Amino acid sequence: MPAGLSWPEAAALALLAPALLVTLCRHLWALRWSLSRDRASALPLPKGSMGWPFFGETLHWLVQGSRFHSSRRERYGNVFKTHLLGRPVVRVTGAENIRKILLGEHTLVSTQWPQSTQIILGSHTLLGSIGDLHRQRRKILARVFSRAALESYLPRIQKVVSWELRGWCMEPGSIAVYSSAKTLTFRIAARILLGLRLEEKQFKDLAKTFEQLVENLFSLPLNIPFSGLRKGIKARDMLHEFMEKAIQEKLQRNNPEDDSDALDFIINSAKEHGKEFTMQELKESAIELIFAAFFTTASASTSLILLLLKHPAVIEKMRQELVSHSLYQQCEHCPAVPCPDTLTTQSSDSEEPFLPTTKDACKDQSQPSGPTEEGSPQPHTLPEPTLPQGSSCTGPQLQAQSGQSCRCPSTISLEKLSRLRYLDCVIKEVLRVLPPVSGGYRTALQTFELDGYQIPKGWSVMYSIRDTHDTAAAYQSPTSTFNPDRFSATRTEVTGRFHYIPFGGGARSCIGKELAQAILKLLAIELVSTARWELATPSYPAMQTVPIVHPVDDGLQLYFHPLQPGCGSEA
Repeated sequence: MPAGLSWPEAAALALLAPALLVTLCRHLWALRWSLSRDRASALPLPKGSMGWPFFGETLHWLVQGSRFHSSRRERYGNVFKTHLLGRPVVRVTGAENIRKILLGEHTLVSTQWPQSTQIILGSHTLLGSIGDLHRQRRKILARVFSRAALESYLPRIQKVVSWELRGWCMEPGSIAVYSSAKTLTFRIAARILLGLRLEEKQFKDLAKTFEQLVENLFSLPLNIPFSGLRKGIKARDMLHEFMEKAIQEKLQRNNPEDDSDALDFIINSAKEHGKEFTMQELKESAIELIFAAFFTTASASTSLILLLLKHPAVIEKMRQELVSHSLYQQCEHCPAVPCPDTLTTQSSDSEEPFLPTTKDACKDQSQPSGPTEEGSPQPHTLPEPTLPQGSSCTGPQLQAQSGQSCRCPSTISLEKLSRLRYLDCVIKEVLRVLPPVSGGYRTALQTFELDGYQIPKGWSVMYSIRDTHDTAAAYQSPTSTFNPDRFSATRTEVTGRFHYIPFGGGARSCIGKELAQAILKLLAIELVSTARWELATPSYPAMQTVPIVHPVDDGLQLYFHPLQPGCGSEA
């Protein structure tokens, strides 16, 4: 104890010294980043905090989630600085600010993916390519999502969606919607995009391996035993081994007319552009296609089901539109089993979902209580459909009588989908309220100005899709409400191109956005035409927003029921 100091004074000094040291360290840390500004620019750095030495604000970000960004946006504005995961970051919100970033690809900014993602996905992907290589690969992949390609995918997507949804309806217990949506989108990606013909056990094993790959995409770049990166690499190698066999079989068939899946389109498109893809490039392209279609579309499908459940009036309006376009009454006698050609991927001995008779389906379906949108516990049942008088059907799913043949639902073309204007508004509003990806990352290639601040070369730029949707002044009605009519032709709310960016924009806008929207529309049509659904839990689940929007702990548990003739009065 220093001479002349009492015990209380010595104790106070012992506490004060570390506090002063911490304060000094934080001050020096903030000064270090203040001095990192580009002195060739007279503009200041954005407002904000760089947090604690080395850790920055990473811990706050992990704990607070989406609240971290909204609270700092309220404090500092649409452009603010922070320090996350070991890097200085500028967080950006607002249509004009994001427009400059997205249109500045290859000049002002460049895409940025974690090292673990680059290692696992490989070096021959569209996601990881830049400059001329990115432009070339995008041209090759454009054919995969051309109108002709989409038109060829639609009938098979419709069959897969119908088959999966009937399985949900025949499940005696509740359905975990997000997990089931991932199964649906993986089946679409594997069967339709890649043309894989799998038995059900093969499909489940492949889906499990792919999910292990995706779960470890964003991990520490440490290739050591039991690390996330090592698990991701193991899953990748297993997928590559499987894909190589499938691709070799496809190449050996060498059928020039077999141009019906994405791999066929890639191979032929590459040849047309004077490039022959290597086996490694084909394998990595195949995995990238599944990655791009899998989680984001499953997320959007889950959000669609959730938001429709909360807004039964929207469902009724969708049904009325389908009736007006003769798409609701799809057949006079439709069986409660999948059509014979529904899934060519099924083996002869694979099990199909339990499919009940009309009597089974019409048995007591007492509704558990579910909350209204505000959360008050009230019965929440989706409305039964209303059909015009004189209809030959009393419901979209009628049991075929003995000796009567079934006419399977007619194929829905892109032209038919384009006529469903209200459905288009619903899908747009789902993607506005709950965009699957909350934003994107870029690296500044040079120092540039944004909203009166300088963005130094080498800093990370994180642009926010969700915050931009929530704060866009272009929307006249409250952005917190689910209102598909804001996108109707009679409204002029959305006037700016970058107020609505669920698929990004510029050179790296989502190349598969038309396919994603088509899948969501076909799912929505099948849902409102053939099913009703309700909560299996007392309340709605919380939603996790990073890295993909989805219910926490797969907490959206629903009961699905088939719409059956004669059940309306009992439901």
